[in-house]
Amino acid sequence: PVFAGMKGSAIENFSCVIYNIFLMNCTWQAGRHAPADTQYFLYWQNSRDEEEMECELYIKDENFRNMGCVFQNVSIGTEKAYFLVNGSSKDSLIQFYDEYIDLYKI
Repeated sequence: PVFAGMKGSAIENFSCVIYNIFLMNCTWQAGRHAPADTQYFLYWQNSRDEEEMECELYIKDENFRNMGCVFQNVSIGTEKAYFLVNGSSKDSLIQFYDEYIDLYKI
């Protein structure tokens, strides 16, 4: 099922900011009902023609959980970029979060 996983375990408040034209910082908060051991992973695809890439530089919270990502050498096109954050936990399935964002608007 598309929404498999514990309700309320997907990330919340996902947002991205672009600095100096080619640096992008994306952040999020853990899902309200996500188990404490949940670890999140961010993937993005700048356009349909490019390969999906995982974050190379995660921002971690005090519990070493991934709560953001810094992307370098970002190129901003007119196509919407696709972002996917999935999670894993030994206790339960975690819902994923995905969104299409117009990078030129941020």
